[in-house]
Amino acid sequence: MSRAPEPRLDDVLLEPARPGDLPGVLDILNHYVLNDHCTFDTEPWSCDDKQAWFDGFRTTGPYRLTVARQDGRLLGYAHSGRWRGKRAYDVTVETTVYLAPDSTGRGLGARLLGELLVSLRGSGALRAVAGIAQPNEASNRLHRGLGYRLVGTFHRVGRKFDRDWDVSWFERDIESEPS
Repeated sequence: MSRAPEPRLDDVLLEPARPGDLPGVLDILNHYVLNDHCTFDTEPWSCDDKQAWFDGFRTTGPYRLTVARQDGRLLGYAHSGRWRGKRAYDVTVETTVYLAPDSTGRGLGARLLGELLVSLRGSGALRAVAGIAQPNEASNRLHRGLGYRLVGTFHRVGRKFDRDWDVSWFERDIESEPS
């Protein structure tokens, strides 16, 4: 049986999320909620539950949501959000990237997160951090390729699928080019 050709990535549009994108974002996220340890969410999200989160993103400032769209379908998203609740931490954002399962392994994650990082220059955020549940060599490699560096690992800090998971933390300057 022949496989359908993989969609080309050169015609993928990277842009800020639009008001109607929340269902597509949740289709992607909820796949990982149910099937992977890369998010520590354990129950799928509804649009009602996530609407305030979605509404908190802007096209300026440090908290943004960038989507990858092809022929009207969301292939993935990357976002920057508040890292910690104390105001002194407002110069730091936590970044996240998720792709539809059929859109992985072709460089789209790096393009999407890279676009988000470029958009954050001059936003007031100075530092980006990313917590990656381990093992996840593909995400580790993606982040390293975009200039993030490993700063440490917290061991057994999350429990999902009846297993304890480690989280490695990566950081990078927002204003610098990937090294």
